[in-house]
Amino acid sequence: MKDDIIILGHGSGAGLTRRLIREVFASRFEMPTLDDAACVDHRIAVTTDSYVVDPLFFPGGDIGRLSVTGTINDLCVCGSEPAYLVAGFIIEEGFSIARLRQIVDSMQETAMEAGVKIIAGDTKVVERGKCDGVFITTTGIGFRPAGVELSTRNIEAGDRIVVNGSLGDHTVAIINARQNLGLLPAPQSDCAPLHEIVRILLNTTKLRFARDATRGGVATILNEIYEDTGLGLILDESALPVKQSTSVVCELLGLDPLYLANEGKMVAIVSAATDEMLSQLQAHRYGWDSAVIGEVTTEVKGVYLRTSLGSLRPLLMLDSDPLPRIC
Repeated sequence: MKDDIIILGHGSGAGLTRRLIREVFASRFEMPTLDDAACVDHRIAVTTDSYVVDPLFFPGGDIGRLSVTGTINDLCVCGSEPAYLVAGFIIEEGFSIARLRQIVDSMQETAMEAGVKIIAGDTKVVERGKCDGVFITTTGIGFRPAGVELSTRNIEAGDRIVVNGSLGDHTVAIINARQNLGLLPAPQSDCAPLHEIVRILLNTTKLRFARDATRGGVATILNEIYEDTGLGLILDESALPVKQSTSVVCELLGLDPLYLANEGKMVAIVSAATDEMLSQLQAHRYGWDSAVIGEVTTEVKGVYLRTSLGSLRPLLMLDSDPLPRIC
């Protein structure tokens, strides 16, 4: 690597993160892919993640709900059924026990919603100033049904690109809370477990690949698909589900919702976008504004957005996310 030191951009989930994982970790550990979750013996799926969000509590969620949904979703998008979590806590001296109970209760409520058990954990306390209140690391274990294998290797030209709802909600909720923008009503994070959304896709169409659109957003995932497959991807600007509050914040701050983090949205590549698939997704509380937003093609090399004027705007892989500490 040309980099000499770690910078915030290495934790952004974008190009710098991908290079760090590939050149430092994957080259030394037994990591066959750069995916968040790995399957062992073709059936058991394992994933781990750490959560350092600022602020700890935000509209639509908190670090507890985030830590559970994020890990569950990493298991879901590899096609597995989440079953167990273990959790590790690094807590700063002086942190309120009442707030800690609130976080732990949130974790348990979210785990119960997804039918997952939190079965073990670890706790460390560090001196004041050594941690921003609390950091959480969660490891998830799931079981992949026979015959399910989601991978970029499955993707073909003509496949459709689907998302299960509005883009950028989590980032906008964090920006509003962190910067005290005072937007009313306060934008809500989309923090949600996606196990049932994945199940709908598996039951209604041929699901080829899925990825939760967290750090780096939809555009980063699509660039990773292009890197893996060499197939082009074109999005339709008019089909993108973006809330008005998110559009306003993006216009004010010069952000693009396609690059913003989500915590309850996924990108799915499917062989066909059927009416049954869309109707079932849109009937679900975490998929009511699901949409087909584009297609896989051999007509272009790279990732592009077809604008309302009919032109193609390239969506490049960014080196880093514009907002650190988003999850």
